[in-house]
Amino acid sequence: MEAKKNEKKKMTHGGRNLVILGIASTLIALITTGVSLVVYHNSGDIYLDRSRPGYLPDEGEIEEEGEKEEEYIFEKTGKLTAAIIEEYLEKMQVEVRAIDAYEKPFDENVLSDERLGIPNAETEQP
Repeated sequence: MEAKKNEKKKMTHGGRNLVILGIASTLIALITTGVSLVVYHNSGDIYLDRSRPGYLPDEGEIEEEGEKEEEYIFEKTGKLTAAIIEEYLEKMQVEVRAIDAYEKPFDENVLSDERLGIPNAETEQP
């Protein structure tokens, strides 16, 4: 009879230990996540994260309304007619001509800052 009681006690300790393990691992995850968010906020990186909805661009990144290029947006819904396809192909020809203008399309200079339109900090004057 004493052996049956000991056997019953051993079975209940396993379930209790599993619950304790689950609670402890959840607490550790919450604490480490909290610490990482505090470090992220205090380091100032939170203000540089461009994926946040409240991100404000730098002064140099703000485009004037007159500087914006006209963009063509191909509609995702609606009827697809020959006129719409023709208009789309005309707009795409501008991009095709720009690509065809490259003398050496696989040259390393294709990805240069100048070719990509990235202003160089050394050549800019304040």
